[in-house]
Amino acid sequence: MSDMTTNPPKGLGYLHITPKWGWFVALGIVLILVGFFASIDVVAFTIASVIFIGAMMLVGGIFQIIHAFMTKTWGSFALNLLMGIIYVIGGFLIMSEPVQGSLVITLFLIAALVVGGIVRMLVAFQHKEMQGWGLMAISGLISLILAVMLFMSFPGSGLWVLGTLIAVELLIQGVTWLQFGISLRRLGRTHSAA
Repeated sequence: MSDMTTNPPKGLGYLHITPKWGWFVALGIVLILVGFFASIDVVAFTIASVIFIGAMMLVGGIFQIIHAFMTKTWGSFALNLLMGIIYVIGGFLIMSEPVQGSLVITLFLIAALVVGGIVRMLVAFQHKEMQGWGLMAISGLISLILAVMLFMSFPGSGLWVLGTLIAVELLIQGVTWLQFGISLRRLGRTHSAA
């Protein structure tokens, strides 16, 4: 059996992690709890997320400035330095005005939904001979409808949309990891019984 654990048969490459199923279940439970608490107050979670994004931009900008000076002989010194400064300023502004930052991020999301929706609809209509083109067209239309709904409720939507998306993502990830851990446990029991 130890040989099968170290060299699992093809298709059972994950067999060696079955004893660690509890870690996946724990990760899933933690993510579900965080997602649940995030969904209770999506406005506060949106603001906290924007502050975190600003902090990451600030840190990234500082490192880009340091990198620019460490690689001064490279031809792109001025561009690297400028980008680092822009990141630092942007990160600082987002952290000092997280509500305004959440509005800007929501506008980018609306633009991404519009572009993604239009592209999917164009691709769908260009490939009508393909099975499933209608589903792709409908998904593009749904993206456009979501973009219009967010824009119509803007700037109010800027206060809840990011927190809601992150909360939903955390819940989905949590359920996924929880299910994966439970499946690993079942696999380990089935394999050890065989």
